[in-house]
Amino acid sequence: MIEVSGLTKIYGQRTAIDHLDFTVNKGEIVGFLGPNGAGKSTTMKILTGFMPASFGTAKVAGYDVFDEAIEVKRNVGYLPENPPVYFDMVVEDYLKFAAKLHDISKAKLKPAVDTALEKTGLTHVRNRIIGNLSKGYRQRVGLAQALVHDPQVLILDEPTVGLDPVQIIEIRQLIKSLGGAHTVILSSHILPEVTATCERIIVINKGKIVAQDNIERLTTRMNQGLTFQMKVKSVSNNGIQAIQAISGVKSVNLHDGALAIEINPSQDDIRDRIVEAAVMEKMGVLEFGADKLSLEEVFLSLTTQETTEGVQS
Repeated sequence: MIEVSGLTKIYGQRTAIDHLDFTVNKGEIVGFLGPNGAGKSTTMKILTGFMPASFGTAKVAGYDVFDEAIEVKRNVGYLPENPPVYFDMVVEDYLKFAAKLHDISKAKLKPAVDTALEKTGLTHVRNRIIGNLSKGYRQRVGLAQALVHDPQVLILDEPTVGLDPVQIIEIRQLIKSLGGAHTVILSSHILPEVTATCERIIVINKGKIVAQDNIERLTTRMNQGLTFQMKVKSVSNNGIQAIQAISGVKSVNLHDGALAIEINPSQDDIRDRIVEAAVMEKMGVLEFGADKLSLEEVFLSLTTQETTEGVQS
């Protein structure tokens, strides 16, 4: 549904995004995750036809964003970071206006607006002035204008920025309900938002993609071969030394009655050798398993190191 290849945007001497490659499949909700200034909004603007790229290609719903920009706009709903609403307009009138901009025919206008109001939970405020609504409801109006023409693809840039905790939960649930019927790419630097709404994430840092995968697989793969926890009946110095002597083991530390064993990330699987060494030294192995990295730890690992070719599925 979205295909990006070699996408690059250069401002003077600064490269905002650098040879991005990714795809988003039909019906997916994908999080575009990165720190402020990573290049998320630039990518969103290019995908919606708001600005041109310097190099590379991008297709949305099968249409090239450069050569077939009008068709792309017909098939994309866009919610920028600041919702494009007119505060002095009534909600329903504003959505009719947005629908007409998308060339919705007169016969289909009311059904399109009614559907957008229903999907976003705005039916009961359809006759209210937008400026009199809470920020959370104004955000819903912004989402409704992105939905009113029933686009195949929704592109949402920081959709919960500035909302209170209750409003954030409501908008997240609303976005999650749109998956399947719409393909959604959601730009954010807020990790809980991505975890709560997205099936897959693309992590961008300094204009480059550093990882893209299912959240569970990414955390598992980032964790694999890094740190293991071993709980034993009795700790002995000889046992610790025997484990430490295994090729590939970086360190062995005792913490709260368990051994934290760190190994080189590129090391072959040596778990059996670690357990065998502990058994040979009569330490009595009770539990042995990998530490589970949180998404926060994965994110920090990916965005605080020098940008290299990312982890991909």
